[in-house]
This record gives sequence, C-alpha cells and structure tokens, in this order.
Amino acid sequence: MRKLFAIALCGLAAGTSPWARTQGPPPAPAPATTTVPVDDPVQILASRLDLEQYKATVEGLTQFGDRRQGTDRNRAAVDWIEAQLKSYGCPTERIKYEYNPPPQTAGQGRGRGRGGLAQGGGRPRGIRARTGVNTDPNMQPDEKLRALNMQPTTPGPREMVFCTKVGTAHPDEMYIVGAHMDGHGWGEAANDDGSGTALVMELARVFSAPDVQTERTIRFALWNNEETGSQAARAYIAQRQPLQGKEDPPGSGKYPEAKWLGMIQHDMMMFDHGMPREDGTMSKEQRPEADVNIEFQVNSKMAAESMKLAWIFQVANEKYATDYPASVGSHMTNTDSGPFQDLIPAISLRENERGTQIGNGWDPQWHQPTDVFSTYSDKDFRLGLNAAQTTLGAIGTLTVATIKK
Repeated sequence: MRKLFAIALCGLAAGTSPWARTQGPPPAPAPATTTVPVDDPVQILASRLDLEQYKATVEGLTQFGDRRQGTDRNRAAVDWIEAQLKSYGCPTERIKYEYNPPPQTAGQGRGRGRGGLAQGGGRPRGIRARTGVNTDPNMQPDEKLRALNMQPTTPGPREMVFCTKVGTAHPDEMYIVGAHMDGHGWGEAANDDGSGTALVMELARVFSAPDVQTERTIRFALWNNEETGSQAARAYIAQRQPLQGKEDPPGSGKYPEAKWLGMIQHDMMMFDHGMPREDGTMSKEQRPEADVNIEFQVNSKMAAESMKLAWIFQVANEKYATDYPASVGSHMTNTDSGPFQDLIPAISLRENERGTQIGNGWDPQWHQPTDVFSTYSDKDFRLGLNAAQTTLGAIGTLTVATIKK
C-alpha cells in the first residue's frame, strides 16, 4: 500500500511515468555493477557518482578540522568549497550576514550530558545513551588536530557559499539542495556534516557537467552556522525570499532567485549502526538493515506538501540507490530545513531519525573528537553515497534532467 501511494505521488508531482522495484536486503559493500539503461538519463547521472570520489571530498573537508563557525579554519573551508564548486563549472555566490550571540555563562554548553529531545523530534523509544557537545580540547588525542581546532570562535561577519544550475525551460523554478559545512566538538566533523556537504558538492559536480541539462533550476547551498541555530539559512531566507521569481533585468530571462519549489537538507549521512546496547556500547559495523531516513515535519504548515516530496524521494531510492533502502518519517528537526518548513515543501535526509535516534545517543561520534575520517568504513561511506543516489534520482526527475548528445 505504501509503495502504491508513493508511486501515485511521484507521478502526480513529477509528471513522469511511475516506477517501482523490489527492495531486498542490502548486498555486500562492493562496487555496483548495474547496467545503465540508455533511455534513462537520470540513471546515467546516478552512475557518475563514485564511492572513492565521495570519500575524497569528505577527506578534503577534514583538512580544516571541525570547521567551527567564526574561525579562520571555517573561513578557509568556505573558500575551499567555493573553489571546488567553480572547478565543476557551477557558478557561485555568497550570502553575508552577522552573528553576534550573547556571551555564554560559566559552564554553559560544556561536557557530554544527556541529550535532550528537540521540539517536534518525536517520542524517544529504546535504549538511550549519553550524548552532548564536547568542549574539552584534551579529549582529542591527536595533537595536530587539537592544535588545528584551538582557535576559538569570535562574533562578527559570516559567509556561506552556494552555486546554481540554471534550468533551460523553467529557469524561474528552483529546488534548493543543501547541507551545513560547519561543525564542532574537537574532531574533523567528518560525518556532521562533512558527509552531507560532500554529498551536495558531488551532486553539484554531476549536474554541472557540460553535457547535462535540467528544465528547472537547482541551487546547491552549503550553509554555515547550523550548529548555532541555522543562522545562514535564516539569512538566506531574509535576503532572498523577496526576490523569488523576479526577472532581473526585466526581459532578460534571468532570475537571480527562482521560485522555491522545495528544500532538501542533508545532515549526517553515514553512521547507522543500530541502537546502543544495554551498557551503552555500539556495534562497530554498519547494521545490515541500515537505511536512508527521509524526514518531513508533521506539524509544519507545509506538512502535506513536504510529505509528498518525501515519498517522491523514497520512490527514487527504490530505483536509483544501489545498496540501502529508504524510510520516511514525520519528525524533521534541528537542521537547516527547519527555517523553510512553513514556507515551502522541506525534507531532510539523514543516517538515522534525528529526534528519536541521533538525539538519544545512537551515533557516539556526534559532536565528539571521534568524528574523524578514519573512524568510518566503506560500509559507512556507502550509506552516504546511497543518499546521494537517492537525491540525484529525485532531483533529476523533478527537474527533468537530460544528457546532450
């Protein structure tokens, strides 16, 4: 029944022929050897995603440590991301804003305490483990990484970068595909959120190839300040929302800010090792039943439209993801899609349910010194790659991607 519902929604929203296939258990994490149908350009684009390229992009981000906002390492990471996007042929722009938080009181935000449940995050079930944000530099045993992360954040100007693939038939309509590039915790922020940032960058690379066209516009946004409350996403809305659909200059056919059709966020894509054991320890291996979690917020003003978008992504996963299936949940929270959820259809893709699993200790690397590239295996990275295949399949379909001959 759920599959039939998803197929109907996909056909309704995308105006294309529906699809479905049987989803069995994930195969062993070996390179996929699927035959690419010559009549499906989206499948060809999905085949251009590569595990080693994805890993290399994640590793490139980790050279800047935890990329904490308000530091030189964060600004250097923004510059590096922009240089990579330009090298793909994806023209870039920046959002500039100010972040001046009130000073913290003594002991505020310190240590590793019990994780709280964010509003709208769902009802916690199962075993809970301790979680929180590490603020102790001595918890990082790697002296070079500890030194790299030593500069503290300071208030003041901030920037984020995005790039745009302009649509050919409907340049005035746009999907926003995002992830946050900042992190904290005295690690490398490899998973939170190097995994999502690398995913969005890889999608920008594939869609920006010279032989790729899309009828609708795609914007690839790498948010800053997510860890402090999504300030870059909020600045983007404040600065760009009034410009939607306005031709500039008039008669040019150019739309600096196309009408927003949907926002898709990617935040922590790789670690799905299951529920903690009774003693709080975790399995060292990715669980065989790992999946890509697609979430919308059930109490948002755009809940019905966001749910439809989520099911479109689930159906795209069935067709285009090579290893791991997807599941749809109704408690999107605590990420950059939140500021959009009452404005447009908005969803997030994750490794686990945000409120009921990640927020309750199911990822022991979350905001910790252990969130480093070497922590993760190819099975973990492949889950992130499958999320990329899922988003590419859905966005390629919704924007009517084609390959020039």
